[in-house]
Amino acid sequence: MSQMRIDILTLFPDTVNAVLHESILGRAADKGLVEISCVQIRDYTENKQCQVDDYPYGGGWGCVMMAQPLKSCLDSVMSTASDRHSRVIYLSPQGEPYTQETAKRLVRDYDHLVLVCGHYEGVDERFIEACVDEEISLGDFVLTGGEIAAMAVADSVCRLVPGVLSDEQCYVGESHWDGLLEYPQYTRPELWEGREVPPVLLNGDHEKVEKWRRKQQFLRTMEKRPDLFEKFVPADKDDQKLLEDAKKEAGRLTLTEPVSCRAATAEELPALLALLDEGKALLRERGIDQWQDGYPDESLLRADLARGELYAVRHGGELAGFFVLSTREEPWQEAISDGKWTPELPYATLHRSVVTEKYRGTGLSEKLLALAEREARALGAKALRTDTHKKNKAVLRLLRENGYRYRGNIVWPVEPGHDNMGQAFEKILKDRK
Repeated sequence: MSQMRIDILTLFPDTVNAVLHESILGRAADKGLVEISCVQIRDYTENKQCQVDDYPYGGGWGCVMMAQPLKSCLDSVMSTASDRHSRVIYLSPQGEPYTQETAKRLVRDYDHLVLVCGHYEGVDERFIEACVDEEISLGDFVLTGGEIAAMAVADSVCRLVPGVLSDEQCYVGESHWDGLLEYPQYTRPELWEGREVPPVLLNGDHEKVEKWRRKQQFLRTMEKRPDLFEKFVPADKDDQKLLEDAKKEAGRLTLTEPVSCRAATAEELPALLALLDEGKALLRERGIDQWQDGYPDESLLRADLARGELYAVRHGGELAGFFVLSTREEPWQEAISDGKWTPELPYATLHRSVVTEKYRGTGLSEKLLALAEREARALGAKALRTDTHKKNKAVLRLLRENGYRYRGNIVWPVEPGHDNMGQAFEKILKDRK
């Protein structure tokens, strides 16, 4: 198809030109990818006063644009487009609602669009009947004229013309392209006013990033535009699986406030012990023989508190979990088998981490890990070590998805009759940018 040409019939050509010949569209016009022209309707009047409107037959408030200037203006434009596949569009609140699908259709089927901007109380109906191919509306509201709508249509169409944007991916993943809203975007710094960039975007695993973004599209559309979501059809089996995961996630609590941590206080100890009991109960329900022999107990948490190693995790002002971070050497942990820790690196160890039931499945566990890593860096650690039970699939998955590597097995000092085999993991901590 040839270069996209758009002619806008308007009473305010200078205003429209000033917008559509800047930035990306201006550069596209300079490259010859698109041609956007604004034509002054008033230049085609047949009276000395250059009158384009008159009172409506039958009475009523306001004036109506006359058919003759509009038709003469359109005839002039069409006389230079005989070799084009043209479409005449009247921007009207009575038109079909404009969508991304409309934009795709227009750029696919036509190489010349004429956008007619009405004013006052509208235009003479006979012009619409005789000359207009379709009417388009931006939505169920009324503007003082069609220029804003025409600029929106021109912009959305031109950016789909090959070469206008640097790559097809610039618009394929955007809101409404395939019936979904766009995923959230982030840029530097990684931490802004207590709000962090999702860790999955920082690990360099492009496959995981793409899955996360797709799931976010599902979640956002479900939340913000359920009307769109009802019409969505998954592209394939992978899409269907992600969609099912998103539906499960949609019923969970959403983290809307910054997640933070600080050294726990003695006043918080009763609430932290209640969280600890929650964690033990969850492991017992899942058939995991970990923390089932009395460990850890109140005396251990009090010792952690006294050493300043116990951290309370909060979502906004609410207690949501805790963890213990230590730089002390523990012989049972050093006695790793079937592998080894990274040698000669200062390290910290993550112990006894719990997320309260209310926040399970919200992503708070990932944020807890990120906070522990931040505190470990502050302590001068270059690596963070931790361990978990071989049957604790949720934690095993969490660690692997967040950059922790399996290092070997550890024998826990537990009471007789309980499983004493743990799996050890380690993450090398890079300096944050």
